[in-house]
Amino acid sequence: MEQPPTPCASHCVIIPSYNSGALLAPTLHATLAQWAPIFLVVDGSTDASDRCAAALIESGAPLEVLRLEKNQGKGGAVLEALKLASSRGLTHAVIFDSDGQHEAADIPRMIALSKKHPEAMILGVPIFSADAPALRVKGRCFGNWWTNFETLWGGIEDSLFGFRLYPVAESIAVLSAIKGGRRFDFETQLAVRLYWRGVPTLSFPSKVTYPEKTSGGVSHFKYVRDNVLLFWTHFKLSLFAVCILPRLFRLRLKNRAYRA
Repeated sequence: MEQPPTPCASHCVIIPSYNSGALLAPTLHATLAQWAPIFLVVDGSTDASDRCAAALIESGAPLEVLRLEKNQGKGGAVLEALKLASSRGLTHAVIFDSDGQHEAADIPRMIALSKKHPEAMILGVPIFSADAPALRVKGRCFGNWWTNFETLWGGIEDSLFGFRLYPVAESIAVLSAIKGGRRFDFETQLAVRLYWRGVPTLSFPSKVTYPEKTSGGVSHFKYVRDNVLLFWTHFKLSLFAVCILPRLFRLRLKNRAYRA
């Protein structure tokens, strides 16, 4: 392994992993080449995919592994890592999926933008390739429309993309205050509720790929169960949004001026 980057005192990368299979190892190698420190959250995995982490740590990689006995879902895993990051004095965290979808080379660019705008959350916007699954591309249009409604078109361009950067303290406060936001509703819940708290948004276009099963691609998305969860999430968020319309108008004006 090449000499890893010097650990940053403010920004970290969090990689939640649940039975990530063969793609976890190359994801860790790619991210370690770009940034430090990195927290890998092994979220109740049973496939031994995280064994690669031990060798990396022995080689001196700036990687710390947080193991959760039971699967808590992506949001639950990220919350535990955010608390750990906060205890280390870190203020911002990049959330980076373990399944090979995201571009590790974009991590330093996203963090550079955050350092210029530390008060903001940086939300990845997927750049789809021509062969991206149509269900993935078109299916998120429903969630995107509702997320825009819930924020009065305040600047969340994509409701589901997993490559994002959040302020640590505000994110802990949001996730600790709700029962949801632990599984496939995590990205939607956290972004919308941070926006409601006055955290401005900045968009960050980034390429996304969907590895085939033959190359190790893994998906834990259950079509009926998780679409029901997302529908229920948007239903509740929309009801609350209607109740805070005056605040949303003020936030929209504030965020449009911020992004100008």
